[in-house]
Formats: sequence, structure tokens, C-alpha cells
Amino acid sequence: MASQSVLSESAAGWSIFCFFLLLILAFCWVYIRKYQSRQESEVVSTVTAICALAVALITSALLPVDIFLVSFLKNPDGTFKDWASNNDTRTQIENSVLYAYYTLFSIILFCVFLWIPFVYFYYEEKDDDNGNKCSQVKNALKYTAGFVVVCAVLLLIGAFVPLEPPPSQNATQWEKVQYLLEELGSSHGLPALSFSISSLTLIGMLAVITYTAYGMSALPLSLIRGTRSVAYERLENCDDLDDVEQQIDKLRARCADGRPLSTRERRSLQALESRLQLLQRRSRRLDTAEADCWSKVGTAFRPLKILLGVFFVLVALLFIVSLFISNLDKALHSAGVSQGFIIFGTNITNPLNELLLALQPVFPLDYVLITVITVYFVLTSMAGIRNMGIWFFWIRLYKIRAKRTRPQALLFLCMILLLIVLHTSYMIYSLAPQYVMYGSQKYLVQVGKDSTKQLRIVCISLLCPADQCTVTRSYLFLHKFWFFSSIYYFGNWFFIGVFLVGLLVSCFKGKRSVIEGEVEADDSDLSDDEYVH
Repeated sequence: MASQSVLSESAAGWSIFCFFLLLILAFCWVYIRKYQSRQESEVVSTVTAICALAVALITSALLPVDIFLVSFLKNPDGTFKDWASNNDTRTQIENSVLYAYYTLFSIILFCVFLWIPFVYFYYEEKDDDNGNKCSQVKNALKYTAGFVVVCAVLLLIGAFVPLEPPPSQNATQWEKVQYLLEELGSSHGLPALSFSISSLTLIGMLAVITYTAYGMSALPLSLIRGTRSVAYERLENCDDLDDVEQQIDKLRARCADGRPLSTRERRSLQALESRLQLLQRRSRRLDTAEADCWSKVGTAFRPLKILLGVFFVLVALLFIVSLFISNLDKALHSAGVSQGFIIFGTNITNPLNELLLALQPVFPLDYVLITVITVYFVLTSMAGIRNMGIWFFWIRLYKIRAKRTRPQALLFLCMILLLIVLHTSYMIYSLAPQYVMYGSQKYLVQVGKDSTKQLRIVCISLLCPADQCTVTRSYLFLHKFWFFSSIYYFGNWFFIGVFLVGLLVSCFKGKRSVIEGEVEADDSDLSDDEYVH
């Protein structure tokens, strides 16, 4: 009976996860196909991009399931459920989530350090005339070997960095090595995997600060402002066309009698001709946009977009306020930078954490909210990458545009999203630390000498009894190494600062063009053909 109850209770969490899995796969296929270039598409890069994006979203969907399962171990009155009263049964449930994290994090390492780099370099080595496949594979493997070496170094560092000193300080070097090997074996490689994932999370933190912070301000305000009128843009573009043509005619009239133009005039003529080509392509694209049925559908749903934008603004402000309060609480009451800013309990009221706790009695509102938070982070990250493009310092490498994104750009996009999702788990923990650690768990404490009188207490910190409060598996991964937690703490302050700057800039921006980012000076004329299909 106990095993049947375990299966029925845990099946609820995993059924939610499987439902999200189907939605994620469908979304990934539609998203990649929407932005994929029709002229440069390739099966291998397309499949890789879809799978990598799916892995990123599936990993983000595992956090709500993790919280759901640890919460389901207990009744609302603080007692363990009948099937969870056995410690072995609880361990079985915990291990199921732990192994899911093992699998997904291992796949992420495989994608970031082997699969995506290999496909990227393979596509770079591909000749226009479909040259020697063996040569392409050989060169791609040669470049990918560097990524594999980095991954191996990170795993070795994580495996042999001792979290606790050996039992005896006088032990020999061989005994210390034996101790480290035994510790690694007993933890099933958790430190090695955790260190590698945490190292990637640091890169993800930079991506979150760059793209997610900007996307959280740009996406809502873009929905509220909407786009400019197609008819007005066409009229404005026609005026610019007439003006440029008149200037070109004036310059050409000066050399009608055979006299050569000066160097300055030749440069001006070349610049005007380039601008004329750009305006002509804009005119063709505006004609296509005006006839597009999706533009008319978008106009009909304009009120819904405004409401959605206002909702996103409120959610963003809630996140920033909660993140600021959480960081302020750590600055005032934590154990300090040398302990990873670990805090025992919440000393300042965190609105998002309190909201999640308040929604717990009404199943499944709290899980719906934590899922919405996770999806919101991913969507705003996608919006930030799409608006900004992919940059390396001050150099823009790729643009993300509908039907015109190169395969290399899609691979970069998915890799960045993989790194962002890794840091998203820590961001959500910073927003609602108590809830992410223990969910809705409570435990009973005997009051006074009367054994019949018990006080029900919410699990809020690591000071709670370990046999009564089960920590989520994601928390164990996030806080395995204290120095990573310290870096994440300072990263949260940078995130708040970048969001406020992005919000200020977005407030003063006007309405975006209906074809914004689709027609630019460095595009080829052949790229316009992709809109015809």
C-alpha cells in the first residue's frame, strides 16, 4: 500500500512535468522554425537548436516539480504523510529528483562543451560545393577538443576541491588522495558536477545581467507602446525616397557634360545610392507587411497586448523589489562574504516569498505562480537577445530576426539560453529563498511539558531540524561552493542596476517600426526573397 501511495503522490508532480515537456517541445519547434533562415537552413543545426532549447526549458521546468515534491511529503498540519513517514521512502523521492538534475545538467555540459561547438564549427567548415565531409568533421573535432579540455578541467577541479578537511591534519598525501576519492565516490560525483555547472552559471549570470535585465524592461513597454502605423511609415519612406533621388539627380547632373566629380562628391553619391537601395528594400518590406494578415490580427488584439504589457511591468517591479529586499536582508543579517552570504531565515518581509506562502493553501496556485515566474524569465531573456542581438563586447556577431537568422546565430542563441536557465534557478531562490528551499513544509514542536500541545512552525532556514524539513535538490546544487554564492550575490546588485537603466531608456524610446530589425544596411538584396515564401 505504501509503495502504491508513493507512486500516486509523486505521479502528480511528474505528470505536470510531462505535460510541460510536451508544451516545451512544441514551442521549441515553432520558435526555431520562426526565426530560422530559409536560405541557409540545415537539418543538423536545426535539430541541435531545437534540442538545446528544449533542454534549457525542461531544466527550468524541473524547479517547480522539485518544490512540489518536497512539499507533498507533508500534510498541512506539519506531519509526514503515511507513505512518507519512512525515511527510505523519502530518500527514494529525493533521489528521483536528484537523478533528474544529474541527467539534465550532464546533458547541458554535453551541449555546451561538445555538441553545439562541434555543429557550429562543422557548419563553419562547410564549403559551398559540399566538400570533403571527413575533412569537415576532422576540423570541427579539432576546434571542439578545446571545449572538451575545459570541461574536463572543471570536472577535475570540482572533484578534488575538498568541501571538508580530512579527518587528520597529519595524514600523508596518499591518505588525503584516498579520502578525496572516497568522498567523490560517496557523493556520486555531486561536487564535480556542481562545480562545473556553477562555473557555467557565472557565465549565465553575465548573460542574465545583459539580456534578461534589459528584456524585463523592453518587452513590457514594447507591448504597451505598440508599433507605428504601416501606412504612415510607407508615406514617410516615400518622402525619403523622393528626397534621396533628387539629391542623386543633382550630383549626376554636375557630371553630365563629362566633368569628373570631386572625391567628396563621389563619396556622397555612393552614400546616397546605398541609402536609396535601403529605402527601396524598406518599401518592398512595408508593402509585404501591409498585406500580411498577421499584422491585421495583431491590431485586433491591441488591447490584450496593452493589458499583457501592464501585467509584465507589475511582475518586473515585483521581482526587482523582492530581489532588492532579499539582497538587503543578506547584507544585514547573513554570515558574510566568506560564507556565501548564507542567511538563516527571512528577517525582512519579502513580498514575493510571502505571496507564494499565502497561495499554498489553495492548490495549485503557488506552483502555477512559480511556473509563471520561470517562464517569464525565459521569455524576457529571449526578448532581450532578440532585440539586442548577440554581441562579443562591442562587436555584434549575429542578429536574431524572423525567417532570417543564420544557423550559427541560432546555436549561439540556444547556448546563451542554456546558460541563462542555469542562473535562473539562483535568481528565483533570491526572489523567494524560503519557498524555494522548503516549499510549503511545516514541522511540529512540543510546547512546555504538556506532550499533547504542539506548535506548528514553517520550515524557513537550515536551522530547522533536517529530519523534519527536506531541502530541495536544487538548493544543494546552488550552495555546494560558498564562493559562487558570494559572486551571485554581487551579480544580483548589478542586475538591479542594469534593469533600472534599461527601464529608463525604454521609457524615452518611441514606438518601434513595424519592420524594426528586418531591413538593415548590411543585408543583401537576396535576403528580401525570404519574405516571399
